[in-house]
Amino acid sequence: MKIKISTLVFFLLFFWVNINAQTFRAGAAMRVITPENLVPISGGMGTPVIPTGKKGDLFVRAFVLEKGNTKIAIVSVDNLGWPSYLGDRSRNLIKGIPPQNVLIGATHAHSAPDAYGFTDEKGNTGADLKYLDWCVTQIADAVNEAVSKLEPASLKTAVGEAKGKIAYNYYAERLYDPRCGIIQAIAISGKNKGKPIATLVNYAIHPEILGTDRKLISPDLCGPLYDRIESKVGGMAIFMNSAQGGMVTADTRRENGKEANDWDECIRIGNLLADEALRIIEPAPVQENPDIYCASKVIRFSIDSEIMRFVFKNSPVAAKTDNNDDFSAISTRLNLLNIGEAQVITIPGEALPNIGFYVKRKMKSDHPFLFGLTNDAFGYMLTKEDFGSFERYNYISRTSLGEMTGNIYEEEALKFINESPAPVK
Repeated sequence: MKIKISTLVFFLLFFWVNINAQTFRAGAAMRVITPENLVPISGGMGTPVIPTGKKGDLFVRAFVLEKGNTKIAIVSVDNLGWPSYLGDRSRNLIKGIPPQNVLIGATHAHSAPDAYGFTDEKGNTGADLKYLDWCVTQIADAVNEAVSKLEPASLKTAVGEAKGKIAYNYYAERLYDPRCGIIQAIAISGKNKGKPIATLVNYAIHPEILGTDRKLISPDLCGPLYDRIESKVGGMAIFMNSAQGGMVTADTRRENGKEANDWDECIRIGNLLADEALRIIEPAPVQENPDIYCASKVIRFSIDSEIMRFVFKNSPVAAKTDNNDDFSAISTRLNLLNIGEAQVITIPGEALPNIGFYVKRKMKSDHPFLFGLTNDAFGYMLTKEDFGSFERYNYISRTSLGEMTGNIYEEEALKFINESPAPVK
């Protein structure tokens, strides 16, 4: 009789472990990365600005997904961009997730400390390297904590038009993607049963309401967005930018012809985007025990821009992103994810809206997501037809890797999509 009971217990345990191993789980964690001191902030090419104060906290936010043998980390950093050299150092400190399954994207806030190590004409940089080293460990700590908090979850995904005065294209008012994508993991047991573990918002916009002109260290509109979502539904909010290049920015225009570039406007736009995201996701059907998939590939871009080559050669951060001494080309990693019914592909820079629309149209899902400025942030990405073609595009052409960058990305992204399975409905 004892043998029979032992055998039954063994099989029940085996069954429970097997079922649990195939259960969709999610976890989330964050770290505040607001610097203690007023370190230089960067809004793009040029000499960083010395701030005079702070408004809101900067964060690292980690969203981890697991099912079976697949584990994925989606990380958002409140910064202009996050070079792969810094990201790879964090990946080496993360336990239990393959480095190629850790996606690190930047919100593109223009009022955050310089993470590129931009230099002046004499090669001097204002980047605080000790601060960046500390951020590397904070990213890893946030992901490791999110892994430790993994719990069984269900999923909701949706894509819809975000309405209201949120964004516009500074170069051509209506040429931008108004769609907002949301991925929400929901606890299915425990004290938070039925409540979100994390709500991810994917939208194309430059968080540059404050920029560097206000001389404030700030997450810009992302801070109020986080606060609004978390106060309304709980869990952790995370923002991943999209194809916002050339020049999809926050719509701060006023009827008097002036712009409202202050913290109150960050609150207005952040709250509105948060409310629209929650409106879009609320009626979405719940996906029970969804499948997930993660693939990655390395692609290579030529560096034709003298300005960009100067950055790579002279920056104490960017110079370590590739072992190519002459910086004639550079490698980066793309990721493609299926998360339930949603499909995600990353962009290692600021793709123009037409590139974003084209890639989304080719994706194998009604819920297409583009994670811009993810794994790298190599400036603007234009097609060869747009590159240098209009006076308005002079700046973004100069700060692009080259004429073929956008076309190379489109070709590689479409290959990736075609080689990968469609999300399971």
